[in-house]
Amino acid sequence: MEALLATLVSGLVLGSLYALMSSGLSLVWTTLGVFNFSHGALMMVGAFIAWTVSEVLGLGPIVGILSGTLAAGLIGIVIERLLVRPFYSNRNMLLITAMTTLAAMVILERGAQMIWGARLKQLPRLIPGEVQILGTTISAHEALLIVLAPLILVALWRFTVMTNRGRSLRAVGQNQDSAALLGIDVPVAFALAFGISAALAGLTGALLGSIRFITPTMGSEPLTKAMIVVIFGGLGNLGATAGAAYLIGFIEAFLILGLGLYWTPFVLFLLMILVLLFRPNGVFGGK
Repeated sequence: MEALLATLVSGLVLGSLYALMSSGLSLVWTTLGVFNFSHGALMMVGAFIAWTVSEVLGLGPIVGILSGTLAAGLIGIVIERLLVRPFYSNRNMLLITAMTTLAAMVILERGAQMIWGARLKQLPRLIPGEVQILGTTISAHEALLIVLAPLILVALWRFTVMTNRGRSLRAVGQNQDSAALLGIDVPVAFALAFGISAALAGLTGALLGSIRFITPTMGSEPLTKAMIVVIFGGLGNLGATAGAAYLIGFIEAFLILGLGLYWTPFVLFLLMILVLLFRPNGVFGGK
């Protein structure tokens, strides 16, 4: 019984992380219809900048996390402006932007290694100590993550549904030409979507930097997990992405309990392939 409860709590922590990781990817796909392969590298940049501001400049983890989030958002806007926007009218846009965002990922990783080096770094936890959930002891930082992730997702949903700027992103995602005829500045909407997505990546990286070590390649595994979540839930649906994130988190936790760490990635990728074969629009997507 204790193992079951511990696995449930572990799945909740993993699901919270995956929800934050994948929501930004889903937002970019919903608005632009492209996949941003530099998303994991933006997480890494957010973590490194948060560490620099917090530890090197001595301004504390809260200021560091806010700085990492803002910096990642600004870098995301630059990536959209220089590496994505020039190819909007190209009929091979999907392939080209996949290549350009992969190039951005390599540039950011190599740049981070030149600036910060390959030595492992870690942020202090926002909240010290431990708490008990369902009889299982976890760090207070992980408990904060469990609470913070749904709040951020709800705020993102409210932004896209209840504000004019957020509704403009949805309109552009549905039909760019009609949105332009309605007076929506489509390039600004694209930049905003990329900026918000990158800021979410930076925030996730900064929060993850207190749980795992910060390295130039720390975003590779989270990017892979975020891809699985987005495909599993259904491309272009924030609500489905959030639900899939928690579902994948629980599935992974139970797979680790039953099969171990070695076989768990294999089973997750197998599930993704099965979803693509039998539910191309995702488990929560329409037919």
